[in-house]
Amino acid sequence: MLRLAVLVSGGGTNLQAIIDAIDKKTITNAEISVVISNNPGAYALERAKTHGIDALCVSPKNYENRAAFNQALLETLQSYKPDLVVLAGCLVVIPEIMVKAFPNKIINIHPALIPAFCGTGYYGLKVHEAVLKRGAKVTGATVHFVDEGTDTGPIILQKAVEVKEGDTPEILQRRVMEEAEWVIMPKAIDLIANGRINVEDGIVKTKE
Repeated sequence: MLRLAVLVSGGGTNLQAIIDAIDKKTITNAEISVVISNNPGAYALERAKTHGIDALCVSPKNYENRAAFNQALLETLQSYKPDLVVLAGCLVVIPEIMVKAFPNKIINIHPALIPAFCGTGYYGLKVHEAVLKRGAKVTGATVHFVDEGTDTGPIILQKAVEVKEGDTPEILQRRVMEEAEWVIMPKAIDLIANGRINVEDGIVKTKE
């Protein structure tokens, strides 16, 4: 059974998609051990508690500097001994010490088709604003492993989403979540939980 630790910052819609997929058994051989947020007001923590999942807040405001926060976050994670760390709407920059502690064991969902609209500064609604400003006809979402860079780790799954005339950033954000994020994040977790993902030389290979 794959033990998941899910890191969140806000409402937790991706977390809910994972919980629902486990309940429906579209994700098998996996369970959520803990949900951790950097934001004490994150509704995602309530979602976790409702489903009997440990819900914790590790906030940078409670530590004297970023290094102390990073260490506390890492130690909290390690105490749960997760097999996979899932960044589901987590706005914390993952420190190098965590990447080294969990090599190829941290995955992230990004609301665009990497390598487009990714990297430093591209997060949340800013991604969709940039897509519309560029006049792109297609966007989507990407699940990837996390490395020391920003949105640079090996890609696991991607799904395209049409950009429609009259879209606002908020409307596009919702469509990308519904049509891509909530589909490919659970699928990626299921692939990993069932041993169907292998990383070789920085490239993800899927076993049938």
